[in-house]
Amino acid sequence: MEPDMVNSANGGAHPGARPEGIAGERPDSAREEAREPYSRVVVRPVGSPLPLGFVGLSGGTFVLAGLQLGWVPAAQSPAVALVLLAFVFPVQALASVLGFLCRDAVAATGMGVLAGTWLAMGAIMASGPPGGTNKAAGLLLLLAGLALLIPVTASGADKLVASVVLATSSLRFFLTGAYHLSGGTAWKEAAGITGLVLTAVALYAALAFEVEDVRHRAVLPTLRRGSGAGAFDGTSGHQFADVIKEAGVRREL
Repeated sequence: MEPDMVNSANGGAHPGARPEGIAGERPDSAREEAREPYSRVVVRPVGSPLPLGFVGLSGGTFVLAGLQLGWVPAAQSPAVALVLLAFVFPVQALASVLGFLCRDAVAATGMGVLAGTWLAMGAIMASGPPGGTNKAAGLLLLLAGLALLIPVTASGADKLVASVVLATSSLRFFLTGAYHLSGGTAWKEAAGITGLVLTAVALYAALAFEVEDVRHRAVLPTLRRGSGAGAFDGTSGHQFADVIKEAGVRREL
């Protein structure tokens, strides 16, 4: 076949030539449709930070519950503050940062609120009288309890176990905040008992999500639904369908 006939059959393009279209734009078979710029997004695999964050949460709430229920003498509250500052805060702060890198704003926001609250409470307890109450701490805890309802509401039932952990943390902060504002012993004991419940729930969640991340399937119930279930059951195309719309890829937050 003659060269000009080959070119004619290929629409006038030489073999190996670039598809028709402006550089950096996606070739479009329909000329009347606007050409859209495209880019390549590279995603780096990261281990789930949820187990780490939940372990940190269980440590903080268990030690504080011991103080509130009288298992730890009030004179040793500076030691409890040190646990919150040296163990709980860095662990949950790291989980929050990794959560954002994993593109899970709900988990990252929840861990960030918990990390900041434990840091502030540790600093207040370390600087105040042992076993004392603090109005500012009470107000902070009430605000933190409300703030934790934001990721709970946004996530809904997608990851029900994680939502239960955050909702129980919210209740625990409300009760502890009420104790700091009123000084009532009943609030203190209720906060301590709720703290023990939260310890158990957080440890279960840490185990369930850790095994799930290692086995790449649910072994212990995590009660995933909707997009949460699709995180393991969906195809790779389903996973990255909306990545172009996420923060860090789109131009503005």
